[in-house]
This record gives sequence, C-alpha cells and structure tokens, in this order.
Amino acid sequence: MLRELTVRDFVIVKTASLRLERGFHVLTGQTGAGKSILIDALSLVLGARASADVVRPGAQRADIDVIVQPNQRVLQWLKDNDLDNTTNQDQTDSHEPDELILRRVVDQHGKSRAYINGTPVTVAQLREIGQALVDIHGQHAHQSLMRADAQRDLLDGHLKLTDQRHAVHQAWQHWQSLQQRLDLASQDARDLAIKLDTLTWQAQELEQLAPKPDEWAQVVEQHTKLSNGQALIDAGAAALAAIDDDEAGAYKLVARATEQIRHAAQHDPKLNDVLESLTSADIALAQARSDLSHYVGDLELDPERLNQLDQRMQALFGAARKYRCEPEELPLVHERLAQELASLRADQDLEALREQLDQARQTYNKLAQALHQARLRGAKTLSKAVTQKMQTLGMPGGEFVIELQSAAPGPFGADRITFMVSGHAGIEPGPLNKIASGGELSRISLALSVVASQATEIPTLVFDEVDSGVSGAVAEMVGRLLKELGQDHQVLCVTHLAQVAVCAEHHFNVSKAKQQVAGKDAGVSSVIEKLEPADRVQAIAQLLGGVEITDTTRKHAKELLQNAR
Repeated sequence: MLRELTVRDFVIVKTASLRLERGFHVLTGQTGAGKSILIDALSLVLGARASADVVRPGAQRADIDVIVQPNQRVLQWLKDNDLDNTTNQDQTDSHEPDELILRRVVDQHGKSRAYINGTPVTVAQLREIGQALVDIHGQHAHQSLMRADAQRDLLDGHLKLTDQRHAVHQAWQHWQSLQQRLDLASQDARDLAIKLDTLTWQAQELEQLAPKPDEWAQVVEQHTKLSNGQALIDAGAAALAAIDDDEAGAYKLVARATEQIRHAAQHDPKLNDVLESLTSADIALAQARSDLSHYVGDLELDPERLNQLDQRMQALFGAARKYRCEPEELPLVHERLAQELASLRADQDLEALREQLDQARQTYNKLAQALHQARLRGAKTLSKAVTQKMQTLGMPGGEFVIELQSAAPGPFGADRITFMVSGHAGIEPGPLNKIASGGELSRISLALSVVASQATEIPTLVFDEVDSGVSGAVAEMVGRLLKELGQDHQVLCVTHLAQVAVCAEHHFNVSKAKQQVAGKDAGVSSVIEKLEPADRVQAIAQLLGGVEITDTTRKHAKELLQNAR
C-alpha cells in the first residue's frame, strides 16, 4: 500500500505531503484547490505521460515521489527485472518487506526521469510496477462506458482474460496474413509467374557460380602472389645472396665478428652482452637463410593458374556488379535469393495455401469460442453483482445485463459486447449508451468500479470524483460502499459530497493560499492538511453549506459524522 506521497512544484502545488494509512481516505476542498492535481501527481509517479506544463510556473522542475510497502507481486517484479537489490528486508521483522520509493522528475522542457529507490529506470518499468500497486478510477471514467471497446475491455479486464485475448489476437493475425498471401497469389498469378522465372534464373546463375564464404579474399591473395611471382623470386634470391655470399655475406661477416668477440671476452667480461647479441644475430641469420632457401625453392611461375584466377575474379566481380553488392557479399545474396524463391514457390502452391488458411481459421475459431465461453460465464456473475449494487444506489428494481451477441471475427474475438441497463423495475434493459442518464451512468460506473475492485488484488484504489451526479441517500450509500472497500483495500477518494466524506477514516483538506516572494504576490499554491476529528465538522459543513456556514449547518455536519461512526 501507499505510505506517503510527496509533491514539489507540480502545477499549482509548491510542496505537499500526504501520509497515508490503511482504510478509507478522502480529499475535500474548494473547487480548483488542487485535489485532483494530487491524483494527477500520483498518476505521474506511477508512469503516466509527462509534459512540460506540469511544472509549476517559476520552478525548474516538478518532483514527485511515493513511498510504498511492496507486496509479493511487486517484489517478484523487482527480482524479474534485476532490481531486487533496491530493497532490503527489515531486520527486526523478517516478514515485513522494507519500503520502496518511486520517484518521477519532469523538467521545464518536458524531459522526464524515473527512479526506483534511487536506481534509474524507464517510465515503462515505473508504469508496470505502478499497475501492481494502485488502480486509479478517473473522474470521467463513466464517460468511457459509452464506448463498445471500453465495455469489452472492462469485462475482459475484470475476468482476467488477458492471456486468452492475446492468443486470439495472434491467431487472428496469422489467419489474416495467410489470407493476404492467398489473395495476392490468386490475383497476381501472372506477375507471380514472371517474378518466379526471374528469381529462378538468378538463383541458377549464382548456383553455377557457387561463391563461397571468404573466397574473394583468398582469390585476391593468390592472384597478387602469382602476378608478382618473378619479382618475389628475384627479391628472395637477392636477399639470400646478401646473407649467404662466401666472402661478403652477412652470415659470414657476423660469424667472423662473433669469433673475434668471443676471444676478446675472455679478457673483458663486459663484452659478454655483445657476444650474446652477435650469437642471437648469427642464429637469426641462419634461420632466415633456411627460410629464404625454402621460399625461393617453392616459388613457381604458373601462368595457367594465374589465368584461372583472373577469370574467377572477373566472374565474381561481374556478378557483384549485376547484383549491386560487394564480391564478398555474393554468398549472402545467393542464400537470400534461394529463400525468396522457396517462399514464392510456396505462395504459388494455392492448394497448400488454402489448407494452411483453413487450419488457421479453425485455430482462431477454437480460441475465439473459448474466449466467448469465458466471457459468457463471467458476464452473468458480473451482471448479478452490479445489479445488486444498483439497488443501494438509488435504482431500486434496476437491472444491469451484459449481452453477448455473435459478431464478425476480429482481433478481439467474435463477440459484440453490450452493457444493458434498466433504471427501474418493469423496464426492459436497453443499451447503456442510449438509455442511462448522466447520473445513472455515474452510479453504474461506480458500481462496476466497486465490484471490480472487490475482486482485485491491487492494494490501493483511487477514486477521483466518480461519485459525481449523485446526492442525498444515494451519496450516503456511495460513502458506505467506499468504506466497505476500505476494509480490504487502501482507498483514496476525491469528493465534493459530505455524505461520502463523513464515511472516511482519514480526512485531508486541500485549500488555495497566496504566495509571497520578497513581499510581492507570487501566485496561488495548494496547501494540504490532515484534519483532526474536531476540524472535520467545519470541513463537512463547508461541503453542506454555501458561502456562509451557519450553526444549523455545523449541527447537521456533526450529525452526519456521528451517524457515520
């Protein structure tokens, strides 16, 4: 769960800190004070998209960090991503994981940096770990329920059908890819035949040429050696003569000098180093004389072989020019042409393609049917649970039904999913996007959020004004639902409703305050404070009353708080 959220220089918030506990928390305050801004800051530190306009005017950067108590899912994620060394177990209690600090920094240019316990990470990694920690229901979440794709995603997400949907999506892509290949092969049979002839001729040409890996370098080396054969023989013979001449050869001269120094060194040991050098030179010259002798003896002038190498080089170079590559790349070109030819021949086999297509269609249908059955079972359970919640949200006798109808196959299956609703008893359910009023839509969204959240393993749930459009007794039931959620989850809710706020165990109030810098007006900033029980009466009265708070309003606020307790 979340332990502390700290925000610095974010939009109109100069600095704010929320210490969070277990149970149900509310954020209240005047419109524009920055309640939802704090939720936006939390979204940002959990991986939401960043932009330069989140930085408070006059500040260099926005800085948000949140301290969390990681659950087992998060600890496993850290291990899988080689980040498990960023957190340590508390030595005083081996069963209680240490805290984890997530941080996000955004500068004036919109450049963003993310950290986990001080270790730089990607925003995508921050988003992944955030999805395991917090589930945020935005204040306009109910509006998305008007879209068919959002209804489908909500159902699948609640039923944890991600893996099945992914399998269906992959099967759909494979099916469509084969269909496209068959269509092209059928429609462009003439062009395909021409291309097949061209590729066949090219592949055969390179097959006959048979270029081998590293062949070009070897041919060039041999050609250079043979084309310079006479010069190499002459150079070797001259060098051998310089070493091995009977009187003036280097070998004789060094041997003579070695003998002279050997005698002299008997009288002066300082000459031993010179003697050692001359001895080494003598050995080296002997080795060089032997090597040169063998080299000159092995060299041959082979005009026929030189001619063969000339022809091979011309053939390889000509092919390289034709296929627009370097000579040493010809083996790779040959391999690529062979692969293209094999693929084209496979595409030309229309019957084989039709068999593959039929198999892909059957695989897709099987997976789509399994997804349909899973949706069907889950839809009944979810419909019943939401209908029960509607009875407590000002819609007695109302009914919520998730309708599944057959649809054209697609990447998400072959179901048309429609949320149906009737607000009162005796009314036939109709499509949510056509039947429900704004208030009903908001309440149904809240019921869905509560039901989905009760089934989730995510420890912290955030609701940003999802209770908009309700009032009176219904608002009281909303507060009770959120408090009920707070028994198993950490719940944070932004609200304008006194009936919701009184149900919270922890109450924060957000207000605006003018800032002064060097005696000058520096704009407005948000201030947040946790309210003690005595201060909550005034805050609840402000939610109930208008500009002026009367004793009657305060009395009503006290009653609401007492009833909630």
